[in-house]
Amino acid sequence: MARRKNRTLTELELEIMRIVWATEKATVGDLSEALEDAGRPLALPSIRTMLGILQKKGYVKRRRGGRGYSYRASVPAGQAKKRILKDLIDRAFDGSASNLVAALVSEGMVDADDLAKARRLIRDEEGRV
Repeated sequence: MARRKNRTLTELELEIMRIVWATEKATVGDLSEALEDAGRPLALPSIRTMLGILQKKGYVKRRRGGRGYSYRASVPAGQAKKRILKDLIDRAFDGSASNLVAALVSEGMVDADDLAKARRLIRDEEGRV
């Protein structure tokens, strides 16, 4: 069976995107330095490959500048997180956000503070409707 094309971000792609979002514009050298500082050194050709994948997925745009390219995010961080969450809900929870919430609660993955914040968010949202 062929591997499904993933429009969301892998762990490494997300790590690269976090750097791009934080810097607003990054070169391969900038990314190399930031990844090394984060304890995840990556060879320049690998970074270029990852940027090519991110470009094909529509997450970055590149622009020629000087001797190389700079990369900018073409998808805001919030929108990317929404895509990742929707993909997770669709694949693992039968498309049901309530199934995700039930799993988080039943597995003890939320504490009292998380529950209080969730209740406030729900009340605020209900007040808008």
